[in-house]
Amino acid sequence: MFRCANLGFILVSWQKAMDDTQKFDDDEESKDRQFVNALARGLELLRCFRPGEPYLTNAELARRAGIPKATVSRLTHTLTKLGYLAYSERRGTYQLASGVLALGYALLSNLDVRQIARPAMEELAEYSQASVSIGARDRLNMVYIETCRSTANVTLRLDVGSRIPLATTAMGRALLCGLPQSERDYLMDHIRQKDEENWPRIKAGIEEAFRSYGERGFCVSAGEWQKDVHAVGVPLLGVEGERAMAFNCGGPAFLLPREQLEADIGPRLVALANKVKTDLGRA
Repeated sequence: MFRCANLGFILVSWQKAMDDTQKFDDDEESKDRQFVNALARGLELLRCFRPGEPYLTNAELARRAGIPKATVSRLTHTLTKLGYLAYSERRGTYQLASGVLALGYALLSNLDVRQIARPAMEELAEYSQASVSIGARDRLNMVYIETCRSTANVTLRLDVGSRIPLATTAMGRALLCGLPQSERDYLMDHIRQKDEENWPRIKAGIEEAFRSYGERGFCVSAGEWQKDVHAVGVPLLGVEGERAMAFNCGGPAFLLPREQLEADIGPRLVALANKVKTDLGRA
């Protein structure tokens, strides 16, 4: 997770966030007559691929997606024909192909907020000697759509496309703070269903984030996602119908104590979000 120039190691620990290939809104989909199940299953297979695991067999895809192997075989054949998967005869496995990258680039290139926010994000990242990112929700996770790292020897190394949990991170909680009550309640209910055992602790952390946001305009996650990571988050509130997003500024706990996040970095991140809203014409 951290990049250390002197030691030259990278610790990757967002695997749990990637274990979210199953749909969490099956009830709603079963009632939706416009919902195309075959299309949904094909897209679900594309979600099964994870960082560090580029090659999967039909059997592995079937297990991860919860889809019968015979159906998976037809879907992978179709996705390969369309250029979204590539098949290796030697390995007997599939991997994501350039068609997926083209879709991702089309999304990123049309997000004006990335270009508008980047100068201010770079400035705050260097000031805080940490990382500043913006992300959007994907089910019960947040996906980074832009990130800026400082020149410090030790930084939080999460790149564009990385996923982090909605419920325990500053970015995810900030997004919840900015959502309409009905959508917030819907997500809270599914967070509870996903982790009943830890729900009391998770709920307490989210409710504290709501209080902090109401009082100061930002929320903090200090070791609640990963014990050695501290971060502050602020929602980017848009107009009705636009994608909800959130900023964070985070890094190693020993570089970003809670006191600094609350007294200094948090207010600066609020100012950054307000500037971006003005530049986007949302203010």
